[in-house]
Amino acid sequence: MEEENLDRNFGFLTHDVARLMQNDFDRRVRNLGITRAQWRVLMWVYRTPGVTQSELADTLDVQKAALGRMLDRLSDKGWIKRQADSDDRRIRRVQLSKEVEPLIATMRTIAAELRAAAMAGISEPDREHFVDTLLLMKNNLIAFQGEDLNTTGVASDE
Repeated sequence: MEEENLDRNFGFLTHDVARLMQNDFDRRVRNLGITRAQWRVLMWVYRTPGVTQSELADTLDVQKAALGRMLDRLSDKGWIKRQADSDDRRIRRVQLSKEVEPLIATMRTIAAELRAAAMAGISEPDREHFVDTLLLMKNNLIAFQGEDLNTTGVASDE
């Protein structure tokens, strides 16, 4: 079996890049008094306004109870609102409050600066191709969810 160059393994690379970007973002927002867990929740609610607490827990891969405590803290800060769903009162939908808008704007500016730094030296067409490739990979993985993959990485019918 031929030895794989793990330094060029896209799985390791995407994980490393994501981890480095998260760590750098943490460092850049530290003076805003926000934790990684908090900014992750706020940015997902910004991205998907009205997301249910259950959907948010699944997306962030956290336990519902832990997310509930986090949402309590964010609500106490006045940054989010939880509202009962109009069709099912058991479902709680999460929205950002007006009070958090300046913080979100600042975080988005910091994120844009970080993305620009990460993409330094990469041409605009290559950036677009890179993002298109990541989107294709994401869609492939979504399509394969629930399917068994054999050892060659090909979906099996068994």
